[in-house]
Amino acid sequence: MNAFPWIFNLGGSEIIIILFVILLLFGGRKIPELMRGLGRGIREFNNARNSIEGEIREGMREADLRRLEEKEKKAEENKA
Repeated sequence: MNAFPWIFNLGGSEIIIILFVILLLFGGRKIPELMRGLGRGIREFNNARNSIEGEIREGMREADLRRLEEKEKKAEENKA
């Protein structure tokens, strides 16, 4: 089950109230800093995700190459 089903049922007025509360809590000067930090965090997360995906793809390629080499060796042994 979804832990936060209410998060997707927000209307326009609820979003405005949330933004107003954020403005009150952090103030107008802190919000750009907060957004920059959020952007950096998202960027770092995406970079890490892309790095992991690349490593997984490389591992899969290496495994496929090993499998092909083993098949070739078996085929050569069967011919001999």
